Amino acid sequence: MSKKTEFLKTLQGMNEQDLRVRLADDQQRLKKMEFAHAISPLENPMSIRGLRRDIARLKTALESKQQQA
Repeated sequence: MSKKTEFLKTLQGMNEQDLRVRLADDQQRLKKMEFAHAISPLENPMSIRGLRRDIARLKTALESKQQQA
């Protein structure tokens, strides 16, 4: 299984509060990574892109949970 499908399966099992906490944590990690990359290049700068995409997936899952309620 790919990382994306595993990530999406874990999102389906989370409730709204868990999604909000995970979203806040990932946004904080993204800020730290971008800051670290500005100071000195990261070994894998594509990890920033992956994290941004995960944040977008979290936001989408959170939005769909809110519409269901």
